Amino acid sequence: MIVLAGTIGAGKSSLTEMMATHLGSQAFYESIDDNEVLPLFYANPEQYAFLLQIYFLNKRFESIKQALVDDNNVLDRSIYEDSLLFHLNADLGRATATEVKVYDELLANMMEELPFAAQKKHPDLLVHIKVSFETMLNRIEKRGREYEQLSFDPSLYDYYKELNLRYDKWYDEYDESPKIQIDGDRHNFVDDPLAKEYVLRLIDEKLAEIRK
Repeated sequence: MIVLAGTIGAGKSSLTEMMATHLGSQAFYESIDDNEVLPLFYANPEQYAFLLQIYFLNKRFESIKQALVDDNNVLDRSIYEDSLLFHLNADLGRATATEVKVYDELLANMMEELPFAAQKKHPDLLVHIKVSFETMLNRIEKRGREYEQLSFDPSLYDYYKELNLRYDKWYDEYDESPKIQIDGDRHNFVDDPLAKEYVLRLIDEKLAEIRK
């Protein structure tokens, strides 16, 4: 099982599709377009941050159990970075201490259940796509979801900036599995076929190293 990580607009969904096609496996995508809670969160983050994270946590737990059934399945975001996202919102005053306690206990229980649900707890490889804050903003603007735009809510600028910074620290501290970092600015695999080929080759080499 391969899991992707990265900030909003990093290219996780695109690389997930590329990798699943390349490996002849199944892709599991984060619930975005059919997520009825996400627009509510962007409109009122203080009220809906906890509900949104519980929604995502449930979906990610379900996806990771399904992905572990067969070899080489790819998830475009996983339960392993869920805490980063919720604790950022909590630090911004969007969740109460009680909500944080309930969330942390629920996540811990889910992580303990994974070995029983799927015979193993950890992914085989984490692929982190690192992009600059400028690239992140450009891609958010380009994909055009109204509720994500700075024109919709200028305060999102600080939220996005802090989120991007925290991913660097999160990746450095991540030790649940082997990992590899892709420079999404230098290797624009979304638009450049040569970059796509290079990134897939890097991942193939890392998987071969792991399997030894």
